[in-house]
Amino acid sequence: MPALVSKSLRDYRRGLIGWTIGISAFMLLYLSVYSSIAADPEVYGPAALAKFPGPLKDLMGGLDNFTSGAGYLQAVAYQMFGPLLFIMGAVILGGQVIAQPEERGTLELTLTLPIDRRRLLLERFAALALGLLGIALLTFVLVAGMASALDMGVPFVNIVAAHAGLFLLVLFFGTVTVTVSAATGRKSLSMGVAGAWAVGGYVVETLGRDVAAISWLRWLSPFHYYLDGRPVYQGFPTGDYLVLAGVTIVLLLTAMLAFDRRDVGV
Repeated sequence: MPALVSKSLRDYRRGLIGWTIGISAFMLLYLSVYSSIAADPEVYGPAALAKFPGPLKDLMGGLDNFTSGAGYLQAVAYQMFGPLLFIMGAVILGGQVIAQPEERGTLELTLTLPIDRRRLLLERFAALALGLLGIALLTFVLVAGMASALDMGVPFVNIVAAHAGLFLLVLFFGTVTVTVSAATGRKSLSMGVAGAWAVGGYVVETLGRDVAAISWLRWLSPFHYYLDGRPVYQGFPTGDYLVLAGVTIVLLLTAMLAFDRRDVGV
């Protein structure tokens, strides 16, 4: 492993450990109550969920089949809170790739080393991607293990598909943060742009299905390519995932070009 990748992973280690523990604890806590919900469908079934306002149910993914294994796993792990929590971690960690060391004045010292700027950004981004992949793999093992232990009845390949999409979504927003950081050198701005895109994209995708005025914006939302294929129910939506991966690559190339051309300084 290149030295800069290893050093960057050490720089990110506290954040990676903290977010891994936090996301895993969230998944474990909410998945562990599935048996109680499945055992009492009259309390948590359609009649109860009908009391929720329509827009709130839309934001929660409709809560279809909430008492089924697939429905509960979708709602808890892959719909709203799981992805947004993971995205928060990716955005915060993404701010450490370029903007944070630049604001602290340490990036200029790194740039005095005989290393190309594009390579520097690429290797620090590679460390971010590896860190996020590590979180994704650990939480996947947790989710798959809980789904099996609780007899949720969700095919293993569908959990693989859903978690692969979650990783691609999270990596996308981490890359957005890195790209804005590379272009501006401002941590708060890069995190703000990624955060606003995440919240706005989620709202557009969930509410846009029933609101014609904003439905066209769904094609600009990364959540569309993550959620629309319903991987928990239907497996891999290969085309949608290729779009997410392709746009992420374009953003990374843009970040490399922007960082290469920009004057770096505090």
